Amino acid sequence: MSETQLLDRDELRRLFDLRSSYNAFSGGDYTDDPYPAWRELRERAPVHVGTVHELTGYPGDAFFHGLPFPDRPHFSAFAYEACDSAYRDPEVFASSPDAAGPTAGEISMTNSMLSMGGAQHRRYRSLVQPSFVPAKAQWWIANWIERTVHVLIDGFVDAGRAELNVDFAAAIPVLTITGSFGVPVDQALVIRQSLANPTQIVEVLEPIVASRREVPRDDLISVLVEAEYTDEDGVTHRISDPEIYSFALLLLGAGSGTTWKQMGITLTALLQRPEVLDAVRNDRELLRPAIEESLRFMPTDPMFSRWVTRDVEFHGVELPRGAVLHLCIGAANRDPARWDRPDDYDIGRPLKPALAFGSGPHVCIGMHVARAEMAVGIGALLDRLPNLRLDPDSEAPRFIGMYERGATEIPVVFGPH
Repeated sequence: MSETQLLDRDELRRLFDLRSSYNAFSGGDYTDDPYPAWRELRERAPVHVGTVHELTGYPGDAFFHGLPFPDRPHFSAFAYEACDSAYRDPEVFASSPDAAGPTAGEISMTNSMLSMGGAQHRRYRSLVQPSFVPAKAQWWIANWIERTVHVLIDGFVDAGRAELNVDFAAAIPVLTITGSFGVPVDQALVIRQSLANPTQIVEVLEPIVASRREVPRDDLISVLVEAEYTDEDGVTHRISDPEIYSFALLLLGAGSGTTWKQMGITLTALLQRPEVLDAVRNDRELLRPAIEESLRFMPTDPMFSRWVTRDVEFHGVELPRGAVLHLCIGAANRDPARWDRPDDYDIGRPLKPALAFGSGPHVCIGMHVARAEMAVGIGALLDRLPNLRLDPDSEAPRFIGMYERGATEIPVVFGPH
């Protein structure tokens, strides 16, 4: 039985369709275009009182990084300079409200490197960073990404049509990440759906971690069990099991929940512009700028938050200690002070760093793996599906979502006209 047969399509749709009840809590039911509102807010001031979804006009409650925290004052930044400066000042703008780390609480995605600061964050990041540098991307491609991509395409290549969002893009990161853990394909979706119940994930990972401590293999868990650091007293330590579990949860939540949406956004942007898709098909050097432009044009997670550690004047607004500052990177990435014609998707524009992967000490550790997944996935589609185009007889994909933006179904046909 192939990987595609082992993946339950209905379960994939429940977990990865932004409109499903599983994703509604982050604003998956939002169907408007938020960018006109964000442009107006950015033009009025770089920083505003309130949350991003309230200021955008979203009528309900939405939950994401930094939300809800109803007892704290909330502010939102919409300009590139404001967002970038907050990212680069972790002493004033902390990544979590409290000290974090699996030794300081329960095992969870947020109680991990994502929420650490200072020396603790630098130490933990240095342990895992070597597996995520650009030069290591080929290790991920050869071990997991390339095979996953082609097995998925094998499942529909003879049909002449496919749905590329849930049936293709969504499956690639979750199979890549769980594969790097040594988890069998038939348990991949079980792990992904258990993010809210870390105990279930630990039950799957525990024997794998124990096995890799005895006999390491060529996978990520083996890298983690062998990683060492030296503390302030010169004593050498290895990463504990709880620390490995929390990093695995972070990688699962952040990696499998973002890359597929960004790949869907990139595919939709290209399919909506057949002349640009043809250019990329004929010159693969254009694939990288096409991906980078989608990251700027529509980052899948358009907001992250920081906790204000002391009273500070910030871009004309007084932020009190304890406030939450929401960084609307979706708006920042279209700031005309940094990019000409920022509302256009233009793969020919000069490359400049955008904020889709964050900035500063907490810049996304998995960004090069994410880029590799998108490049290999889209490149393989162009290699194997001649004359790839949107299905004219199906509803065209639309961009939806508040704090997790992505495309609806991406129905395509391929082969001769």
